[in-house]
Amino acid sequence: MQTDHFVRFESVTDVERTDTGLLARVHGERLRIDVCRADVVRVQLSRGGVFDEQPTFAVCVDPLQATRAGDVPFRVDTGTGTESTTGGRQWRVVTDELEVRLGVAPFRVDVLRTDGSVVLQSVLGDDGRYETYRTLNDSWSTRRSRGRGDGVFGLGEKGGVFDRAGRDFTMWNTDVLNGPATEQFRAGLAADDPRADVTSTEFDPYYVTIPFFYHQSNPSGAMSGSFVDNGHRGHYDFSRSDDIRIGFEGGQWTEYVFAGPDMPGILEAYTWLTGRAGLPPLWALGYHQCRWHAYTQDEVEQLGARHREAGFPVDALWLDIDYMDGYRVFTWDEQRFPDPAGMLERLDAQGLKVISIVDPGVKHDPGYAVYDDGLERDVFCRTEGGDVYIGQVWPGDTVFPDFATEAARSWWGELNARHVESGLAGIWNDMNEPATGVIPPERMRFEHGRVSHERFHNQYALLMAMGTVEGLQAARPDLRTFVLSRSGFAGIQRYAANWMGDNQARWDHLALAVTMGSGLGVSGQPFVGADIGGFQGDSNAELFLRWMQLGALTPFCRNHSETDNVEQYAWAFGTRVFDLAREAVQLRYRLMPYLYSAFVRASETGEPVQRPLAFDHQYDPAAVAVDDQFLLGRDLLVAPVILPGETARQVYLPEGHWYDWHTGEVHEGGRYVIAPTPMERIPLFARAGAVVPMWPTAPASTAGYQPETIELHVFEPVVPGRHESVVVEDDGLTVASATGARLTTTVTVTCVEGAVEVGVDVVTTGDGYAEHRRQGFDVVRHRPA
Repeated sequence: MQTDHFVRFESVTDVERTDTGLLARVHGERLRIDVCRADVVRVQLSRGGVFDEQPTFAVCVDPLQATRAGDVPFRVDTGTGTESTTGGRQWRVVTDELEVRLGVAPFRVDVLRTDGSVVLQSVLGDDGRYETYRTLNDSWSTRRSRGRGDGVFGLGEKGGVFDRAGRDFTMWNTDVLNGPATEQFRAGLAADDPRADVTSTEFDPYYVTIPFFYHQSNPSGAMSGSFVDNGHRGHYDFSRSDDIRIGFEGGQWTEYVFAGPDMPGILEAYTWLTGRAGLPPLWALGYHQCRWHAYTQDEVEQLGARHREAGFPVDALWLDIDYMDGYRVFTWDEQRFPDPAGMLERLDAQGLKVISIVDPGVKHDPGYAVYDDGLERDVFCRTEGGDVYIGQVWPGDTVFPDFATEAARSWWGELNARHVESGLAGIWNDMNEPATGVIPPERMRFEHGRVSHERFHNQYALLMAMGTVEGLQAARPDLRTFVLSRSGFAGIQRYAANWMGDNQARWDHLALAVTMGSGLGVSGQPFVGADIGGFQGDSNAELFLRWMQLGALTPFCRNHSETDNVEQYAWAFGTRVFDLAREAVQLRYRLMPYLYSAFVRASETGEPVQRPLAFDHQYDPAAVAVDDQFLLGRDLLVAPVILPGETARQVYLPEGHWYDWHTGEVHEGGRYVIAPTPMERIPLFARAGAVVPMWPTAPASTAGYQPETIELHVFEPVVPGRHESVVVEDDGLTVASATGARLTTTVTVTCVEGAVEVGVDVVTTGDGYAEHRRQGFDVVRHRPA
């Protein structure tokens, strides 16, 4: 983003204290510095003298409520100086955890922790003048300092390595495999530049935009956070060793700054602002089978039956675009599916849920009920001149709901509610960047043509998911919802899970599933996963098996591939691969109590389910540097095989002691080990002191499975200490758990001078739940050799 002609803001006047911080004048605009929490402040600059009080739909709380109520103490004072208009050259807003310094001549904004360490520091440009804020024709930019060796993490769905330092990124939701949509990002790049290839793991931008990142200071390891609440096209440049450059092509500078210094605390604060994922239905954590294929009703039922006959666990079957009548959303092809309700009822009786795809593009087709109704209600996007905007997707010419309006979201929710009356269990939102094919999207405007495309482009999928979920909740108020979305924005976790889009059946994309999943996890989205085996291109036996072993240990586990590829069913690569893939998925099902408890924690704190080692070990530089491993929950370390022919791999074990899941061998942490990787398994380690709850067997599906016992695998600590683990049980389907219909078991493991005591404290909240069948726990002790 070139800023050569941008107008620089350099002086502050008329500073005054407010109930929540400071209000000042800067070059005719108004600047607010507001205290949200002791560790969070908001910096906001008006445009045309007016503040945009809801820049996006990301923030779901009143961030200043506690401060207005007097529950967040702060003080305002001035430093030394002679500026008569302000009473000093510097104003300070001080909480118990941070200090904001507003420089008035020249204008600068710095944020420090109370110990004096830097959170955010304005930077001088090459001409010796501060680059706090610049603007030109609605675009704006800001810069702040960055130390050599500092790390940068987050920004949601981004390719490449986990640390974003040394690279630049565009924030614009993009249909990655669409040539016209990606042309602007490839233009001018050398042929050998990986970003010129949309299938490269370095290509940018992807489907999901989350303008939230962490800045880690070197060598202290302390982190700060930044969330810019702006839905316009954004640019983040971390390519220089001495500064960070942020720019947006519209909207206002509204930035939340998080003092940290710990990554979990920053994520807790960010998800306090933008919301946390609700509890998923338990079946959504099972294995999912999907393929873009023109199935018939009989073939879908046969697919379910074959999994059951082969003893391969599966909870959900998915229907891609060919189930519809001419790709018209909310219809069924009556030739292929003469009795969808009957099919869904029979599958449900076998413990098989079905999810169907729903794109936002509505076929431009007078006489098609959805189109006619939407036109009559005036809920489609229009152009500046008042035409209904027309794009091009699967059904040909298409129109798009104006999800920026409540009326369109409500209408869409009603359509989804009627759609699931047939017996569908969930909704799959695709093509919602929004993808418009060969027709550029920019003339698509919102709020009846009054608002630019740029304001809502990145929010489109978030608003679509919002309407979908509100409709499903209205139709099924007692049931948890499940929506999967390809695209998204900050806050998408409140409504939908995300998969990583149309990936490739290649080893580098298997590796990308690790870094991209971890990046989304620390960006507030805990329910993520990549298409197992790869969506585009032909997989092979080794790649498929290694991906299945990885996918079985990620939050979302779905096998999906493109039409006309080689078959990618679990049995497609022979008996041996099938048996090993089944073992991997059976392990996932046995780990369901552990996995579900991790999702409960995510719903309560924002803590990711799949997380980089940096999340729990940010002060260990070796752990921070690792991005081909991850932690599943707090206590399981997964080291997937990401190269063909690999028979052993290096694994870094962070601080503590770690049990090899397969051999029981205990390793001291803070070092690297070589772990064997035979085709039967990938390296998996359990943290010493952890208690991993497991089902005694792997059921065919989660439906109706309420075992009489749960195994508590206690990995005894090696050194003195106290460790707590939590198991949460509920009905797995309804919202009753949120009001107390659950059982919470806390398992405390204590090691005192080599003696291990295991105490189990069962705490029941509310009245439990009717489906509960567990009679007790079986403690399985794992001891050092």
